[in-house]
Amino acid sequence: MTSETPTRSVADQTQSLVRTLALTTFLLWVGASSILPLLPEYLRDRGASDGLVGIVMASYFVAALAFQYPAGRLADKIGRRPVLVAGLLCYAIGSFGFLAPVGPAVDIVMRGLQGAGAGAAEVASLAMIAGAVDLERRGRAFASIYGAQLAAMAIGPLAGSLVGHSTMDIVFVLAGVVALGACAPAVAGSAVAYGDAGFNATERRVLGGLPQLNRSLVGSLCAAAALGLVIGVYESCWTLLLEAHHAHDWQIGLSWTLFAVQFVAMARPGGWLADHTDRRWLVVGALMSSVGFCATYPFLDSLTLLLVLGGVEALGMAIALPAAQSLLTQGSPEAELGRVQGLFSTSETAAIALSAGVGGALFGVARWAPFVAGAIGAASFTAALPLIWWSVTGKASQVDIARHDLVSEGPTILQA
Repeated sequence: MTSETPTRSVADQTQSLVRTLALTTFLLWVGASSILPLLPEYLRDRGASDGLVGIVMASYFVAALAFQYPAGRLADKIGRRPVLVAGLLCYAIGSFGFLAPVGPAVDIVMRGLQGAGAGAAEVASLAMIAGAVDLERRGRAFASIYGAQLAAMAIGPLAGSLVGHSTMDIVFVLAGVVALGACAPAVAGSAVAYGDAGFNATERRVLGGLPQLNRSLVGSLCAAAALGLVIGVYESCWTLLLEAHHAHDWQIGLSWTLFAVQFVAMARPGGWLADHTDRRWLVVGALMSSVGFCATYPFLDSLTLLLVLGGVEALGMAIALPAAQSLLTQGSPEAELGRVQGLFSTSETAAIALSAGVGGALFGVARWAPFVAGAIGAASFTAALPLIWWSVTGKASQVDIARHDLVSEGPTILQA
C-alpha cells in the first residue's frame, strides 16, 4: 500500500495540472474572444481608418507568428512556467493599453502584445502537458486544453457583443483582469507540478537552435499547416459566404457557436481515440474530411445545410488536434518540448495568416476560389502524411522509448 502512494500522488498532481491549465486557457480565451466581434467598430470610433483597422487586426497574428517559436525556445531554457506567466502578463498589458488616451495607431502595438502573449501562453501550456502527462493519456490531456479554448470562444463573442462597442472599455478591463488572475495558479504551483523540473541545468545550457527532426515531428508540422490552411479560409471568408446566402447576423454568430459547441462535445472522445487507436490514421482521416467540407461549402445553396455541416466538421477537427499533438511530442526529448510546440504553433499560424490573406482576395474573384484553393493546399500536406508517418508508431501503447534513446538515435527513433 505504501509503495502505491507516490504513484497516486503523481497522478493526482498531473490531473491537477491539466485542470489548472484548462482553466487558464479558458479564462484567457474568454477575454480574447470577447474582444473580437466589435473591435473593428471600436477602432473606428477612435478615429481609425479602414486600412488601420486591418493592420491592427493583422498585428495579432503577426506578433503570434513572430514570437511562438522564440517563446518555445525560451521555455526550454528557463522553464515553461515563467513563459506562461510572461505571456499572460503581456496579454494583460495589451488589454489595458487599449484604454490609454492615445491615437489609434498605438493600438497596433497593443494588439500585437495581445497576440505575442496569447501565443507564448499557448506554447508554454502545451509544452507543460507534454512534459507532465504520460503518452498513454496525452491525447485526452491535449483535448482538455483545446476543448477549454473552444468553450471560451463559444461564450466570449456573445458576451462581448452584449456589452457593445460603445462601452468596450469594460471588456478590455475584464480581459486584462482575467489574464492577471490566470497567473495566480502558475505562480503558486511548484516547479515539479508545472513541468519545470523534468530536465536539468546542463541540458538547458547546451540548448541548441532547432530541435532534432524526426518523422513524427515533421508529419505533425505538415498536419498543422493543413489545419491552418483550412482555418485561414474560414477566418476570412466564412462570414462572407454566409452573407452571400443572405444570412442574418444571428445566423452568422450561430454558425461559429455551433462549431465551438460541437468541438467541445467531441474533445474528450477525440482525446480518448488518440490514446487508444492509431493516431496517424485519425489525423489523416479527420484532415481529409475537413478538405472535403472546405471544397464543398461554396457550392451549397442551402444556408441551413451550411450551418449544420459547419458543426459536423468540428467533430473531425476535435479528433485531429489531440492526435496530431500526441504524435508531435512522442518523438521528442523533454528538453525540446517547448521548441517543438513553438514549431507546431508557428506552422499553423503561418498557414492561417497566408490562407486568410490570400483567401480574402480570391473571394473577390470567385466565391468558390478561396475554399477550393485552401482545400487543395491542405490536401497536398495531408497526402504526404502516410509516407512521412509510415514507420512511425501510431499507437500509444506501442511506444516504449527511453528519453536518452531519443537523444542518441535521432531520426531513426520512431521506426517500428
